[in-house]
Amino acid sequence: MELFKEFTFEAAHLLPHVPQGHKCGRLHGHSFRVAIYIEGEVDPYTGWIRDFGEIKAIFKPIYDRLDHYYLNDIPGLENPTSENLSKWIWQQLKPQLPELSRVRVHETCTSGCEYRGD
Repeated sequence: MELFKEFTFEAAHLLPHVPQGHKCGRLHGHSFRVAIYIEGEVDPYTGWIRDFGEIKAIFKPIYDRLDHYYLNDIPGLENPTSENLSKWIWQQLKPQLPELSRVRVHETCTSGCEYRGD
């Protein structure tokens, strides 16, 4: 079974490797939405895979590094595309959340990326 917990944060960025004149090459911001998915067996006693509160606590240090920051200044996010952001979040989370099965990042209401590990 798979469950998810969603988070939202505000951040600014620019994409340094887009063609000259591309709108994403200019400084801009997004209301990002991140979904953290975990997969596992449901504990017959608790009735869950993991407490949502535990997922929130594990994600909090990552959230605090992203929310209301300029993403390009974060080591590993110098080119903060949705693809790179979802992979970066995965790399930060996986050691503390071994059940992690995918990370979904929405940078707009209609655009985003899912990363399922290498």
